[in-house]
Amino acid sequence: MLWTLIGLLLLFWVLGLVFQVGGAVVHVLLVIAIGLFIFNMITGRNSR
Repeated sequence: MLWTLIGLLLLFWVLGLVFQVGGAVVHVLLVIAIGLFIFNMITGRNSR
C-alpha cells in the first residue's frame, strides 16, 4: 500500500514537471515521496 502511494506521488511529480503544472509547488510531491520511502525503509516489513 505504501509503495503504491510512493509510486503515485512520483508519477504525479513527473507529470507536473512534464506539463509544467503547479510550478515549484510540484516538488513538494517529491519530498513527500522521499519521506515515505525513508519511513518505509526504517520500519521495514514489520508494519503489517
